[in-house]
Amino acid sequence: MFTGLVEEIGTIAGLEHQADSVVITVEAQRVLSGVQLGDSISVNGVCLTVTEFTSSTLCADVMKESLDRSNLGDLSVGSPVNLERAAELGSRLGGHLVQGHVDGVARLLSRTPGERWEVFRFSLPSELERYVVEKGSICVNGTSLTVSAVSDLGAGVQGDRDTRFFEVSLIPTTLRDTNLGSATVGDTVNIEVDVIAKYVDRLLAPKDFDRPVTD
Repeated sequence: MFTGLVEEIGTIAGLEHQADSVVITVEAQRVLSGVQLGDSISVNGVCLTVTEFTSSTLCADVMKESLDRSNLGDLSVGSPVNLERAAELGSRLGGHLVQGHVDGVARLLSRTPGERWEVFRFSLPSELERYVVEKGSICVNGTSLTVSAVSDLGAGVQGDRDTRFFEVSLIPTTLRDTNLGSATVGDTVNIEVDVIAKYVDRLLAPKDFDRPVTD
């Protein structure tokens, strides 16, 4: 479990492609403090397991499921990634509850500068729009953010993901301390919606209790 408060920006130092997976090597500093084999590390919002580490790097396996659901497959050597260690029991929850289980990929549509902030507009996959609400929480590349605006539910033409959107307003600290500050229009980001919203949706979904159980 994570909080979405990025601890540092790491750099992809190596990519070892397997048949249906990738072993990534990440250069880092802060998140290596006290690291142990098997620890969970959030890389761009994806929960990965540390398989090897040195004084300046960590390695993790990225399985096909994670490659299919996230932007980790688009990384190259030198790419910046947001890093966070798993939260400790008893620590302050400064962001929101983040599992590191990415729900989908969004695309940066625009950046609009303000006086002391910058508004980012991202595309919103239609299958996730029901979980995104104004003033709710969303995790973007492992960063806990508050939704400042969202398109109307079902807006736009089916299949046209750019007409469905959500916006977040980023303060200078977020722009400086995460890789969102270097994002350009067209870049993809990993998004994780609020897990509580997903559970509520599941519990309230219509159920056919009369349907016979089959193997």
